[in-house]
Amino acid sequence: MQLVFDLLSWGAWSPDFQTTERWQQWQQPNGDLSPKSDSPALAHIPAMQRRRFSRLTKMMLTAAYQCRPDMHCRSIFASRHGELTRTLGLLKDIAQQQALSPMAFSQSVHNTASGLFGIVNDNTTTSTSIAAGEQTLTQALIEAYAQLAQSPSPVLVVFGDDPVPPVYSEFIHEVELPLAFGLYLAPLNNIAHRAEKQAIAPELHQTMPQRTTLRLSDHPLGLGPLDNQKHQDNISLSELIHHIASAKNIQGKLCHWYWSLEHHD
Repeated sequence: MQLVFDLLSWGAWSPDFQTTERWQQWQQPNGDLSPKSDSPALAHIPAMQRRRFSRLTKMMLTAAYQCRPDMHCRSIFASRHGELTRTLGLLKDIAQQQALSPMAFSQSVHNTASGLFGIVNDNTTTSTSIAAGEQTLTQALIEAYAQLAQSPSPVLVVFGDDPVPPVYSEFIHEVELPLAFGLYLAPLNNIAHRAEKQAIAPELHQTMPQRTTLRLSDHPLGLGPLDNQKHQDNISLSELIHHIASAKNIQGKLCHWYWSLEHHD
């Protein structure tokens, strides 16, 4: 199986890398000693509403907004663990025979970020939530590919996770979390969406080329003329985001799939 997309725009947020400029400097010594926010601000959302959001929800919504999508686009929200921290808190309350918080209960479901994205933006278009273990991100892209095959209008894909609570840490080893990553995707070579890419956020084109192609395959990809090519070596999600932010090509294995990112001027 091979999936190919036009990448219209992207977004990513983690406590250490909150802007495009910081993602471009990934792996470089961080000379910025100013205090960093542990959670995105989401200043455009009313305080009474956003104060109820978990950090995971805030990260995923931030990555979604950074993509500058059509606010009524289809969306796919993917998370391996979802609101596990909030769910664990509810389980502890049950064990201690404490009353459950209705707000915590309502936002403990796996589609919390998806639902809130629709509520905040008055978006009643289809939204899908996905959890698929270590392949959560790739399964979200398979879903995106299927939706684009049905209709070519762009699809927003947002992946995000927080570290699991300490009680589960012996079962999970994920060094990149917390992190949220958004992709606004269209079918390959769909000319109708080139103009839309220009309209999404003109300032993005200072750092993104005319066209960016994202390719995934469940078998090794053919070797092409990629810059600094490592072929089928393992890459990290942060490394992929760095190459998107820096408009550099990369090819490698991520989440058990083979990825290729190519920028075209």
